[in-house]
Amino acid sequence: MRCDRLWRHARLATMAGPDMGLIEDGLIAAIDGRIAYAGPAADAPAFDAAERIDCEGRWITPGLIDCHTHIVHAGNRAHEFELRLEGASYEEIARAGGGIVSTMRATRAASEAELVAAALPRVDALIAEGVTTIEVKSGYGLDTANELKMLRAARRLGTERPVSIATTFLGAHALPPEYADDADGYIALVAGEMLPAAIRDGLADALDAFCEGIGFSAEQTEKLFEAATRANLPVKLHAEQLSNQHGAALAARYGALSADHLEYLDEAGVAAMAKAGTVATLLPGAFYFMRETRLPPIAALRAAGVPIALATDCNPGTSPLTSLLLVLNMGATLFHLTVAECLAGVTRNAARALGRADEIGTLEAGKRCDLAIWDIERPAELVYRMGANPLHARIWSGQ
Repeated sequence: MRCDRLWRHARLATMAGPDMGLIEDGLIAAIDGRIAYAGPAADAPAFDAAERIDCEGRWITPGLIDCHTHIVHAGNRAHEFELRLEGASYEEIARAGGGIVSTMRATRAASEAELVAAALPRVDALIAEGVTTIEVKSGYGLDTANELKMLRAARRLGTERPVSIATTFLGAHALPPEYADDADGYIALVAGEMLPAAIRDGLADALDAFCEGIGFSAEQTEKLFEAATRANLPVKLHAEQLSNQHGAALAARYGALSADHLEYLDEAGVAAMAKAGTVATLLPGAFYFMRETRLPPIAALRAAGVPIALATDCNPGTSPLTSLLLVLNMGATLFHLTVAECLAGVTRNAARALGRADEIGTLEAGKRCDLAIWDIERPAELVYRMGANPLHARIWSGQ
């Protein structure tokens, strides 16, 4: 059988099935950027390969997936970090004109090219750790022109670098100053003008919103979900981060791909997510950076069979983090996840959170050949180490 490339003498963590799908003597073959075979070398057909790569016993996992980022933005919020160290709360900073609105001002002032240039070093940091797919949200423009500018910049990242980009429209991230006393009016603008424009220009793969006391109510969020559903656009939600607004249950009712953060998720929300198949995307970087003490209900999510994903939440205000490997360690140390759960969280469950489980996230025939090849002795090393990067090679679409 003909193939373009053959990786042999490898140990595989296929991430297929309920565990890590470990194979000690494995082989992967790729044709036209897709996996033709991934499994035991002893069971492989005879391949006629244009190129053969000897992995010398290294481990191969699927390419890593960062399924929740705000990686396109201008400026930073280091000053707000200083204020928090001095005792100011996230809510106090936001209500004083800081927070998301602060980044909005910088992002509105930046050109599309400047946003791309600012984001590329953050993208490069993720790529250097074996990341092959990145979700990028808008949400710092907060008007039609600037939200579209952000989404175009996000799309351009996928032409500037060998990485797959999933774009999420997050117009309902915060209330812009021009709508300071009219949240319902702003939601009407998001649903009636911004969202249709993003869809018209082919810039949105999903819709997201910030359902929170300092964000938008469940009723306002539902108006956006209704608009997205009419347009056949998948939804996801920032839910239950700072309080229980019952956003996760609402998201599940609309078949959401994921509900994210979830520190204040209740039993009803867990049950709704389990029934809908909605992924719980946990963001330990924000939990750590904001010194949160209330853990997401990990045991309840696990018991209900809710898939758990992990992501950097890379953003300038509450998680200025560009290391998915560090997220793995945080998922284990802060959220008490197992090695298998952590690795599933940045591969197969992250793929589900993007609606791309049929394309990426596991090493299986037919899926895109996105691989991370590691200089490690066991997969646990990827979760165990802090500040180390054992990536040997990264393969994106077979290249």
